[in-house]
Amino acid sequence: MNKQAGKSDRVLLYVVFALLVFGLIMVASAGIGYAQLRFGDMYYFFKRQLLYGVLPGLFILAIVSRIDYRVWRKFSFLAFGLSIVFLILVFVPGIGSRIYGASRWLQLGPLSFQPSEMLKISMIIYLAAWLESRQDRIKDFYEGLMPFLMIVALISFLLIKQPDVGTLGATIMIAMAVFFVSGAKLSHMLYMGAAGIASLFLLIKFESYRMNRFLVFLHPELDPRGIGYQINQALMAIGSGGIMGVGLGHSLQKFNYLPEPVGDSIFAIIGEELGLIGELVLISLFFILALRGLKIAKNAPDTFGKLTAVGIVSWITFQAFINIAAISGLIPLTGIPLPFISYGGTSLVFLMAGMGILLNISKQSNPSN
Repeated sequence: MNKQAGKSDRVLLYVVFALLVFGLIMVASAGIGYAQLRFGDMYYFFKRQLLYGVLPGLFILAIVSRIDYRVWRKFSFLAFGLSIVFLILVFVPGIGSRIYGASRWLQLGPLSFQPSEMLKISMIIYLAAWLESRQDRIKDFYEGLMPFLMIVALISFLLIKQPDVGTLGATIMIAMAVFFVSGAKLSHMLYMGAAGIASLFLLIKFESYRMNRFLVFLHPELDPRGIGYQINQALMAIGSGGIMGVGLGHSLQKFNYLPEPVGDSIFAIIGEELGLIGELVLISLFFILALRGLKIAKNAPDTFGKLTAVGIVSWITFQAFINIAAISGLIPLTGIPLPFISYGGTSLVFLMAGMGILLNISKQSNPSN
């Protein structure tokens, strides 16, 4: 650890605390029916989110925010390589767990976690270190673009195999944001964007459940009791909330109507119980977090700090956008948690580690920039 140059960004810290409290309240409310039915304890999800997500996350935030962020550069390749190994291990019987047809979890003794959550932060740190080391070659097709595409292709292959297209989309967007800010050519970015759209089309065309989701996106009224069930129930929840909501704890959709009420669908419960006002408050918190994070990136003392900060902000912003847009019917439905809000200890712990790194960068930033 190095002696810190200043104080961390207090506004960012307060926003993170506000998101944690908001998330705990909504997990407690949204999970009441499902928790009582499945576990016989109305506050099962709240207790586990607090004990295995929020409290460990706060501890990690406190530790990581005190470690000089430059230290992570030394371990960037090791952490990224370990994430790739973990992503492969999810397919190994007895180690990986297949749930709802997807291989996304690792079971290591009493511990279970999603390697894709570790991948996001390790990829950000690795790309920041790698791109910093070749600043003069980033615009080169063979030494900049092609190696970057190989990294993205490896990640994409493993995430598609799980399959986890929501995480794949967020991860590629994060990687491209870091690559662009590092100085990539605009033409290279346009080529990648076109290739990404074409790849998405193929992923949808050759997998029936993805095609069904796309059809439901175009026609929400299609098969409301079958393939359109989740999005129709989500839109019903959001619509019934109106401006002010039906009141905290008074949702009807969370009682075995809306799938994943504490997970991917929690934004719909927020809309039902807290209305448009509650949704705007939450979106505003994410917006403030993004602005503070980009300011930290702008004032970062070096390229590694700038790229790492951009990656972390992109991670939270893109993931929040995908979750909210999908559950609101603005993009095809996909499963990805809402940062800081959805139930899940793995996601929250790694998010808090990312926030710790961002806060440390803010301590050493140059406010005069």
